[in-house]
Amino acid sequence: MCIDCGCSTDPGSLHHHDHKHDEKTSRTIRVEEDLLAKNNRLAANNRIRFAAGQLLVLNLVSSPGSGKTSVLERTLSDLKDKIDFAVLEGDQQTSNDADRIAATGVPVKQINTGTGCHLDAHMVGHGVDDFDLPATDILMIENVGNLVCPASFDLGEDHKVVVLSVTEGEDKPLKYPQMFQAAELMLINKIDLLPYLRFDLQQCKAFARQVNPRIEIIELSCHSGEGMTAWYDWLHAGIERKRMQA
Repeated sequence: MCIDCGCSTDPGSLHHHDHKHDEKTSRTIRVEEDLLAKNNRLAANNRIRFAAGQLLVLNLVSSPGSGKTSVLERTLSDLKDKIDFAVLEGDQQTSNDADRIAATGVPVKQINTGTGCHLDAHMVGHGVDDFDLPATDILMIENVGNLVCPASFDLGEDHKVVVLSVTEGEDKPLKYPQMFQAAELMLINKIDLLPYLRFDLQQCKAFARQVNPRIEIIELSCHSGEGMTAWYDWLHAGIERKRMQA
């Protein structure tokens, strides 16, 4: 990608790419490529480590305010006696979300990224050191609230799960297609608010499938509990698939 204009440098691009890339641009692109390559190597190491323990690893991503921490809280409270969880919480600052998760009794570790807008494989690899991974069924990684950067960084997870709330607008999948292309499941949260909003649920799902025809979609409300059973069934099925892969 050209960092001057954001257009693709692919020869098949429809953009008429007649401006020159200077040496500074080329160096910047190489740095970005090196950064992702290093991250991908560490993510591969994480994946090997997680697979050895038959651990299902989910990378929860969303924009701020989608309610993913609330979904996680309810999930842990409802399932912690049936499933052994561990949680990594990613935020730029504070331990607010980790404190909420700790209140459920599930092991949790906070990762503060400072000015960083996403977690990376190095942070995750060190973040799980304090967990008893062989005794864990699911590792939940709650990423920094951001629909852009986390899409590019593999953490060694099995699946990205994108949470979108009905208060955000149905066009989010079109605005941030890379994230919805990378996700294998979309949770549409806060559906208890639908009667009070101008949100086209069917259009939202159509937009998501437009950018990713394979994406699974579950509609739920962590407040009312509607749809949570479908989410829990998806988690149980994921654990079984991991065990069968061993």
